[in-house]
Amino acid sequence: MTTTQTPPVDNGVNVGALLDARVALSGNPELARFTWKATTEWINGTHSLGTVEGFRGLGGEHKHRSTFTFEADHPEVFAAEDLGATPVEIVLAGLGACLTAGVASVAQNRGIQLRSVKATIEGDHDILGILGADPDVRNGFNQVRVTFEIDADASRADIEALVAQSQKRSAVFDALTNPTQVVVTVA
Repeated sequence: MTTTQTPPVDNGVNVGALLDARVALSGNPELARFTWKATTEWINGTHSLGTVEGFRGLGGEHKHRSTFTFEADHPEVFAAEDLGATPVEIVLAGLGACLTAGVASVAQNRGIQLRSVKATIEGDHDILGILGADPDVRNGFNQVRVTFEIDADASRADIEALVAQSQKRSAVFDALTNPTQVVVTVA
């Protein structure tokens, strides 16, 4: 008798480590309190350079393997140089990255093999608010839409459940959909 073995699911996520961390940190909640850090330096005009090097968590300071940089600017239609993505585009990219990472993690945990995942994120934004042209128009997005295209060994219902669970656990989704206290000071 010949038996065929299903190859193990490998979406590149170490779910065992994530689940172990959940158990360990549930017993030590003070270690689960992280502080994520970024710096932004003005270059010229509306052009700036954002840098991410390290963070605080698990009771100490940590450095990423590499320093990550992000150029931000505004497009020429805003009388700028267009040397980087706009800050609101960076927010959209962050949301897409967070949700996509969640889809991969949840799929790995549920034994679903992914072949491809693409998130298209769009945000509607009336810029009359940020230009000071209309004080009744908010400065932020009016609506953000995320559309996933996912090819996986799963039913549509299972794929929708992956996305729903990712959304439920996404830090960036939560930050965009719930009020977050932001404190701005001058050193």
